[in-house]
Amino acid sequence: MGFIHTLNEAFTEGGWGMWPILVLSIFAVGIAIDRIICLFVRSGIDKRQFMGLMQKLVAQGNIAQAIKVCSGTSKPMTRIVQAGLMKINKSDAEVQSAMDEASLREIPLIEKRTGYLAMIGNVATLMGLLGTIVGLIHSFGAVAGIDPSQKATMLARGISEAMNCTAFGLLVGIVSLLAFAVLNGKTQAILDDINEVSAQMSNLISSSRQAAPPAA
Repeated sequence: MGFIHTLNEAFTEGGWGMWPILVLSIFAVGIAIDRIICLFVRSGIDKRQFMGLMQKLVAQGNIAQAIKVCSGTSKPMTRIVQAGLMKINKSDAEVQSAMDEASLREIPLIEKRTGYLAMIGNVATLMGLLGTIVGLIHSFGAVAGIDPSQKATMLARGISEAMNCTAFGLLVGIVSLLAFAVLNGKTQAILDDINEVSAQMSNLISSSRQAAPPAA
């Protein structure tokens, strides 16, 4: 309760600038949770295990089972691979085109909204500085016509209150940028895996076609 009371006092003393920063922090939390679910739950897959199974099934000519495995897993990577497997009786160019088309659908969904965290981090920091500057302007204006003996005390109090806005803005900015760094790193790792697996599947399908006619 003591911490909450202190936080409430700091928020109140920070002035109007605390409210837009609070709104930004709510958006940042919402975006971070959404991206964590998307990247770590809906898109996460062991690519080595998946590719090992695909290589085994394609080598056996069991394309129907490979397609079934992809549709049952339902991750961005598996949907892209499934698009290529569905065209296995077509030319290599058509197989690659099918996977490229699926990638164009899946990749934007993986990258979506992550960049907003960086924007929120920068805006929150700037809002904190703006709130502080406005608070300092009010503080200096308030002490202009009072007794000189009280100026230092009132000015120190006003500066202390204005700094709360900077602290809150920096806190939201730092957390948002850290979340962006982690989630952007995970996004790039998933995209790299997708590109690697797409290339491997293209080569695997081409090799299997040369070795023997595929069994649908």
